Amino acid sequence: MTIRVPASSANLGPGFDSIGLAVNRYLHLDVWPSEEWLFTSSSPHLEGIPSGKTNMVYNVARAFAATKGLALPPCHVDMRSDIPLARGLGSSAAAIIAAIELADQLVHMNATREEKLRFASILEGHPDNVGACLYGGLTIGMHTEKSTNMVAQPSPDVDLVLMVPSVELLTKEAREVLPETLPYRQSIEGSACGNVLVAALLTGDFALAGELMNRDRFHQPYRTGVVPGLTEALDDVLNYGVYGAALSGAGPTILCLAPSGEGEAIAKRIQEDYPDYEVSAAKPCDHGSFVSISPTVALTS
Repeated sequence: MTIRVPASSANLGPGFDSIGLAVNRYLHLDVWPSEEWLFTSSSPHLEGIPSGKTNMVYNVARAFAATKGLALPPCHVDMRSDIPLARGLGSSAAAIIAAIELADQLVHMNATREEKLRFASILEGHPDNVGACLYGGLTIGMHTEKSTNMVAQPSPDVDLVLMVPSVELLTKEAREVLPETLPYRQSIEGSACGNVLVAALLTGDFALAGELMNRDRFHQPYRTGVVPGLTEALDDVLNYGVYGAALSGAGPTILCLAPSGEGEAIAKRIQEDYPDYEVSAAKPCDHGSFVSISPTVALTS
């Protein structure tokens, strides 16, 4: 069995804890029956992952199966990934969705996407990254104690440029700088920015979408201290022909929206002037998590 889950970028600026976009970087799990649980990987991004039951994928899969009172059979799971860890590209969300798909297949849970999304959102606390990983495309979600709702749409027709710094930034650290409350007027402005951003993306007004990406009121202004040079970079990249830019999730990666077909050239120019970043072109991904079953290998008895 092979499981593939895309990377994701959350927020796109003002869509805090709600908007997600699947990105064509992937986590792969190759799974075989085994006498005991074993996790292996040769990917640089996954160097040093736990090899046994302390692995996050095992613990999420076990917990999801337990919601139906089921126990998992042991497997050898080889993990491959080109999603950098702790860079704001949904590496933990991809692992969570991969684990949920693993449990669903191993013990034949037949879980709906809504059930998978709800469980993943409870673990993450918000549906933006996990929704994009699960559904693919552009997702707009809401998560509360009582329910989780998601609207999934095809990807916008744009290229992406990813500016990935060499330093890690854990989501927990990036959230610690956020205020407990916001002024009422600031909240209204932030909500309006997010609403218009979604409308602009869905109607193809990417110039407007790009403008709104850097008008967030909820999180980016507070994260400038933990992402050095953020304010300057968000403004400067506009000179390279992108529609707009924002922190990807909690950062520190900067996500740029670029005209379709121009991402590679723009990324090359930005890389020349930003040697401390790894700059690359990417595309939105319309497909969410995918499971391929080998007809010759039985994973359960």
